[in-house]
Amino acid sequence: MPTLKEQLRSDMTAAMKARDSVRLGTLRMVLTAVSEAEVSGTESQELTDQQVLDVVISQAKRRRESEQEYVKAGREDLAAKERAEAEVLADYLPQQLSSKEISDLVAEAIASSGAAELGMRGMGKVMGVLTPQTKGRADGAAVAAEVKRQLSA
Repeated sequence: MPTLKEQLRSDMTAAMKARDSVRLGTLRMVLTAVSEAEVSGTESQELTDQQVLDVVISQAKRRRESEQEYVKAGREDLAAKERAEAEVLADYLPQQLSSKEISDLVAEAIASSGAAELGMRGMGKVMGVLTPQTKGRADGAAVAAEVKRQLSA
């Protein structure tokens, strides 16, 4: 089974042959970000699949945030471009959690961490439990909002 980085490269080649400029540009940006991550620090290193996935997750988050800012600024053309790039990146992300699944995970984490008695002060404890479970599978802001909702109830 090819690594995620190899998959990105082969998909970039396929996009080049298909003349899919959006997919090609997005994959080039991701591979550039992966290369930058590999050479950052004191010495270069080959990223693991999880580290490459982390780069893809951060790039997808940037696209979502940029899209929101462009919509606020009334630049629908640029927002559409960011949306299209986010859709390409979504192909490489794990299956996203539904709001019901997030709610269930939050309830489980509150029960297991004993944060119910602490109220809002237990939020850090709950997020510490949830973050590894939801990383890349749910937006952190959505998870935090659900934690706040359940802790304040």
